[in-house]
Amino acid sequence: MKKAILILCSISVLLSISSCSLDTAQENFQFTVLPVVSADFPEAFEHNGVYEIEVVLSRNSGCVFFENFDVSASALTTREISAIGTVFTDRPCTQAVEEITATFSFRVDYTEPYLFRFYTGMDESDNAIYLEYEVPVNQ
Repeated sequence: MKKAILILCSISVLLSISSCSLDTAQENFQFTVLPVVSADFPEAFEHNGVYEIEVVLSRNSGCVFFENFDVSASALTTREISAIGTVFTDRPCTQAVEEITATFSFRVDYTEPYLFRFYTGMDESDNAIYLEYEVPVNQ
């Protein structure tokens, strides 16, 4: 009896494994960095304030969509920001350049001025180009 149960369990496991199929479809998108055109900041921040920062981005085709911002602190009050987009690779696209607006929330934790460095692309020598904004903090 034990042997029959073991055989039935083994057969059922084998059948369930063999009926599984792996998805072999190719990914139809890739990530890209979108150039930042401009950003809208107040003249000054208030300490402990929270602000919605509007950013204008450039997308170079109808298959490019904004996903999110990648924000990293390179110093206490310096933020390097890249706009991350998705490019769909399996459909026909328009090549028209279009500007879009996206926002991110920012909390002012320090009393020193903040420097925001937005990635805008690469120069002819393959050096990153940044659009910079410095915003003082009222105490």
